[in-house]
Amino acid sequence: MGTDDTAEEALTGGNASAEVVRVGDTVRKPWLPTSARTVAYLEALRTRGLDVPRTHGRDERGRLVLDFVPGDLAMHHGPLDPVLLGRVGALVRRIHDASEGLPVPDDWEVLLPADHPDLLCHNDLAAWNLVIDGDRLVFIDWDGSGPSTRLWDLAYAAVSFGHLFAGEDPDAAAARLAAFVDGYGADGPLRAALPLTMARRAGAMRDLLLRSHATGREPWASMHTAGHGAHWRDATAWVARHEALWAGALGSGPGSTGW
Repeated sequence: MGTDDTAEEALTGGNASAEVVRVGDTVRKPWLPTSARTVAYLEALRTRGLDVPRTHGRDERGRLVLDFVPGDLAMHHGPLDPVLLGRVGALVRRIHDASEGLPVPDDWEVLLPADHPDLLCHNDLAAWNLVIDGDRLVFIDWDGSGPSTRLWDLAYAAVSFGHLFAGEDPDAAAARLAAFVDGYGADGPLRAALPLTMARRAGAMRDLLLRSHATGREPWASMHTAGHGAHWRDATAWVARHEALWAGALGSGPGSTGW
């Protein structure tokens, strides 16, 4: 943007965020009904030592203002190497640990709710929301944050960063999954619950896209027809089919059913 702090540059790459622009060193995006809570959550994480985007209230048009985080999205790097996956897993663990003890309102609606939510979470910890800038790793796009559970949030991140998608080599995917979960430092019960929960979490995304396509709910209806529906349909089946492989890679044993 140079030195012009008023010109707006449209930012692309997101699926569910409309009218997101860069202005100088800031990002402006629509102020949502949940934005005040999102801002409070981000600021709480910052006070607990997390590197998350700094918030700056609302601009003259009522939009949410945050710091622009420079760097490349992890999704543009393809499957990440094991060392980097371990670092990402450790970052997710720090986010979860820093969220412990924060209030979890029962009237804060999220897109894909977990059973018995007890922790504030990002809810979209994925390669398309991780910025890499040298050694710096920062998760962006916290608009969907809200009540969840450590397991439900981790399961989605594991699918994304493990690149557990149809067409991938299963053994290579299992190795990536292990590197990510090892970096997180997951305990035995969490490891045991992940294989089944990853399939359920992918299935929840598949079902959201299907329902949205049927009802015309945007932006997910358009995402369904643009290929996301087929992607998550196939990913759900593929993750479920290899549940025993994931269990073995995580050292959790086959046939786990925990949540």
